[in-house]
Amino acid sequence: MSVIIPTLNAGAELTELLARLQRQTVRPHEIIIMDSESIDGTQDRAREAGVRLLSVARSEFDHGGTRNRAAEHAEGDILMFMTQDALPYDDRLIEQLTKPLISSEKVVYAYARQLARPDANVLERLAREHNYPGQSEIKSYEDIETLGIKTFFCSNVCSAIKRDVFEEMGRFQEPVIFNEDLFMAAKCILSGYSTAYCAEAIVYHSHDYSISQQFRRYFDNGVSMSLNTWIIPYSAVGKAGSKLVKLQLLELMRAGRWFLVPKLIGEAGAKLIGYKLGMNYRRLPAFLSKRFVMHRAIFKQLENKTGGASAGGTISKQQAR
Repeated sequence: MSVIIPTLNAGAELTELLARLQRQTVRPHEIIIMDSESIDGTQDRAREAGVRLLSVARSEFDHGGTRNRAAEHAEGDILMFMTQDALPYDDRLIEQLTKPLISSEKVVYAYARQLARPDANVLERLAREHNYPGQSEIKSYEDIETLGIKTFFCSNVCSAIKRDVFEEMGRFQEPVIFNEDLFMAAKCILSGYSTAYCAEAIVYHSHDYSISQQFRRYFDNGVSMSLNTWIIPYSAVGKAGSKLVKLQLLELMRAGRWFLVPKLIGEAGAKLIGYKLGMNYRRLPAFLSKRFVMHRAIFKQLENKTGGASAGGTISKQQAR
């Protein structure tokens, strides 16, 4: 088991993250930090913890390629990916996350449940509860008819994948500005494998994005989806988003927190508009796209990619079966 964590100015919490990983009931063979030129002592903290330290230039970072570079150096037959802002809930995270991979040949990719941090706002807490429920689930090709693109939902905030399948699937897409985990899960499922959502494997992870940040984040999401036309037929982003908004609105009404309704409406609108603009970013003036995008360095890599063709190619149902 190799744990891979991309970092950029991870802060003092990195020490706690590494300590929690090192006292798991199933201890990792190695922990690899892939750092993007941090200037806050992140590299020193990694060295003090005794983990492997690799580096990538900030201008060359992307969500898929950087993880692929780290995986090239990994020795484990299972690759576990985490983000620097996720913290294991207990000492059984790795044990629970890898259990479905070990017990089944067909299950090849698994992801953990995310609990909002104690200081998270109510909208973020409800979003985590909606996207990461308390019931585990195995997802396969047969679920596409009822779940649509949610069949492919996965998160590299905390995930694990069998190394041989990771290579078989061609590794993560690169460069990719968003959804490298979803695209990998889709390729696995469309190739006849299954993925697992492990509700017993838990991390603390949440954000406090402003409305502007939500807009930019979903603009990146739209750009990513527009470059992967093969997955669009499975997509129903608006429908999935509306269910979450209704859940959040009902909870605010129940709790009498009407003062948060404008924020909810603002966030929902920013996400939808950002996503739609991102999906159509080629029609926008270049200066607007560069202003809207959250990850500008990755966007530049995408723009420099020869031809601007849809990344990832196509996968037919016949190939998947």
